[in-house]
Amino acid sequence: MPRGVKSAVRDHTNPIPLWFRIGYTAFVILLIPFYTVGHGLENFLWFSNVALLTTVPTIWLRLPLLASMQFLSVGVLEMLWSVDFLFGLLTASGSVTGLTAYMFNPALELHLRLLSLYHLFIPWILLWLVWKLGYDKRALWAQTLFAWTILAACFLITDPDDNINRVFGPTTEPQDAIPPWLYLLLLMLAYPAAVYWPSHRLILWILRSHTRRRNPPRPPPVTHPTEPPAEKPAEKHTE
Repeated sequence: MPRGVKSAVRDHTNPIPLWFRIGYTAFVILLIPFYTVGHGLENFLWFSNVALLTTVPTIWLRLPLLASMQFLSVGVLEMLWSVDFLFGLLTASGSVTGLTAYMFNPALELHLRLLSLYHLFIPWILLWLVWKLGYDKRALWAQTLFAWTILAACFLITDPDDNINRVFGPTTEPQDAIPPWLYLLLLMLAYPAAVYWPSHRLILWILRSHTRRRNPPRPPPVTHPTEPPAEKPAEKHTE
């Protein structure tokens, strides 16, 4: 494969273990009704929830493009979520960035907060899926177009007070410093530039580094200098 990156061609056998496919799917089926009642259907527009749901067809149908897209979408962001939550939990200080403030809110039902712990493992699952299925380099542009669609939907049909995917402001509250449409445009540019492109380069570096370790370059063959052919003695000419 060029540059050590796996292609999108899939094997006839599914590399994802059956027990994992069944367990993951069962968890998502359990989560959906609780989230629908507790948060509302629009909550599934959060990029993290989109990744959670789309991973189900990814693991059953072996879809490298979808796995790659979702890793770009939430892989690094969910790692930041995990750091923020674990730091707040271990220090009893709550969320530092605001990403996980709801996890420390006693007004939110406990079972909803427990289900939200999936944020801790989803980035590693996505990285593992990309490792198993291969990284599809078309994911950068595919995820950008997909994210723009989700962001536009959030802007048009959701409540600004919910601020899903931060389409109305960088914090939990809508911003009023610039026109909302201009803020949305800037956000649509920021996601691919600040999140997807760095994640794209990161996963390429990981896969290529692994390939180089597994297949180190072979040393050039040893060549022995060839001796010049011996000169023939000059013939004697007799008169």
